[in-house]
Amino acid sequence: MALTPKDYSEMTRRASPNTKSWRNIPLAFAIGGLICTLGQALTQLFLSRGLPKDEASAWTSVCLVFLSALLTGLKVYDNIAKFGGAGTLVPITGFANAVVSPAIEFKSEGLILGLGAKMFVIAGPVIVYGMTAAVLYGLILFFTGMA
Repeated sequence: MALTPKDYSEMTRRASPNTKSWRNIPLAFAIGGLICTLGQALTQLFLSRGLPKDEASAWTSVCLVFLSALLTGLKVYDNIAKFGGAGTLVPITGFANAVVSPAIEFKSEGLILGLGAKMFVIAGPVIVYGMTAAVLYGLILFFTGMA
């Protein structure tokens, strides 16, 4: 049976569930906003304790990664993601979740072949391409004299 592109498009449209954008977009915005608000509150807390801005920002990042990893390990982050959708993809918390989730899933295969090997399955390409881009940009800045 040969399908025309039109037939295939129609089959795909019928098989695909309807999106609930009217619900998902505001929830993603709210959950992402709450995560960012938590980050800002942590930064303000560290600043009020007398830390310089750079150190306060670093400690905020550490706290957000720790909380995200902890909540992923406790299987709470998945429930938040089911509710808030893309709002949980705020870069720092989403990245921590992407590192911890495969590690938890494959821990039964052992520390090296399970946890160690699978920890960066999702996040690995992000790290590799991010570092490669950083090195290339640094070299460009260095050789053009802009650094």
